[in-house]
Amino acid sequence: MTEPVTQSAGRLTVFLVDDHAMFRAGVRAELGRHVEVVGEASTVAEAISRIGAIQPDVVLLDVHMPDGGGRAVLEAIRRTHPQVKFLALSVSDAAEDVIGLIRAGARGYVTKTISPDELAAAVRRVADGDAVFSPRLAGFVLDAFASRPDVPVADPELDQLTNREREVLRLLARGYAYKEIAKELYISIKTVETHVSNVLRKLQMSNRYELSRWAADRRLV
Repeated sequence: MTEPVTQSAGRLTVFLVDDHAMFRAGVRAELGRHVEVVGEASTVAEAISRIGAIQPDVVLLDVHMPDGGGRAVLEAIRRTHPQVKFLALSVSDAAEDVIGLIRAGARGYVTKTISPDELAAAVRRVADGDAVFSPRLAGFVLDAFASRPDVPVADPELDQLTNREREVLRLLARGYAYKEIAKELYISIKTVETHVSNVLRKLQMSNRYELSRWAADRRLV
C-alpha cells in the first residue's frame, strides 16, 4: 500500500490537476517556491488514483477536462479521503462552474489570471480551512446560497454539452474568433469548428449569434 507523502519542514503539499502540460509546468515552477508540489495529473482517472495514493494537503483542480472534468475528481476523492482540500484553478469564471464546484465541496475558486504570490496565499488559506474566491466570483456563490440554498444548479439543455463544448461556447459568446479560441484552449481550429458544429446541433440553433444570446441568458459569458 502506498503511504501518503508527508510534509517536509512544515511545507504544504500540493497536487496539480490540469490537462495542459505547459500550464502545469508553469504552476509547478512558480508555486514550488512556496509549497511542496508532490504530483500532477492530466486526466480524471490518473488524478483520482494518484491523489488517493499521495493524499496531499491541497489539490489545485482545473474545472474543464475530458472524462467528467474536475468535479468528477473532487467527488471521487471526497468519498474516500475527505481531509484533502480542493481549490479550483480555472480559465472559466462562469457562475455555473463556480457554484457547481463549491456545491461539490471545493473550498475555493480562482481564475488562471491570478498571480503566483496570490495563488500561493490562496493555497495556504484553503489548507487552513478558509474559503477563497477571486473577487468577482464570490458574488456568484453568495447569491446562489442566499437566494436558492436548496436548489441545485441544473439546466437540461446545458447538460447536453461536454465540458470542452461549454468552454468553446463561452469563448464564442464573448466574441472570440475561431483562431483565438484555438489558441486559448490549446486545440486546433478544426477542432474548434467541430465543437461549434456539435453545440449548434445539440441546441438546435443555426449560427453563433443565437448561441451568444443563449449563453448570455444563462450568465455563461
